[in-house]
Amino acid sequence: MNDRTALVTGANKGIGFHIARLLAERGFRVHVGSRSAERGERAVAGIGGDARLLELDVTDPRSVERAAASVDRLDVLVNNAGVQPVTGPPTATGTEDLRRTYEANVFGVLAVTNAFLPALRRGAHPRVVNVSSGTGSLTWSTHPNPQFAHGSPRSAAYRSSKAALNALTVFYAQELAEDGIKVNALAPGRRATDLIPGAAAGGGDPAEAAEAAVRLALLPDDGPTGGFFSFDGTLVPW
Repeated sequence: MNDRTALVTGANKGIGFHIARLLAERGFRVHVGSRSAERGERAVAGIGGDARLLELDVTDPRSVERAAASVDRLDVLVNNAGVQPVTGPPTATGTEDLRRTYEANVFGVLAVTNAFLPALRRGAHPRVVNVSSGTGSLTWSTHPNPQFAHGSPRSAAYRSSKAALNALTVFYAQELAEDGIKVNALAPGRRATDLIPGAAAGGGDPAEAAEAAVRLALLPDDGPTGGFFSFDGTLVPW
């Protein structure tokens, strides 16, 4: 039986799939979080190792509660599940669009992290990795994509949700430091996934971002907490 256990939300595709695969390759028992049992089972088959499906909809409190009740011990939690239903500026964003985005990208992270805290506290070296976005930085004026540079109003719902997630990362890191739980955020870069329309054509390899997430998941005890890191390891300004 494996000694180390991980949960990756939204692990049936994209960056989450590769994070789960890499953790499984490193000997983790990996709970593959997926809203769809069918898609989750296909992912488990592709991941291999000691991977197992965990049906989990981060926006459904009952689903989160059931999932948490089935996991006794957790060493790594990767909050990867996220959505971007709209890409317009604030004036073209409805309250329902904002609500849908925050339900997954912010409220879901809070619900899952809190629900799995008892299991994390039983882990030997617990780590939490929040998959954020460089577009959530309010000061990164040199972002390679001009529409996401500081001052751009594009993707207001998504970008503000990731800025909120970054704040939560800091607050969790501060609160859980005495428990030895390290909490960091990752800016994975633009990747070839279906999160953003058209990203698959011009995005980078999701596996590269996954490697960065795994590095944060395996930080030593003297490693950082409360940081916001790019996939290349550099600190991203808030």
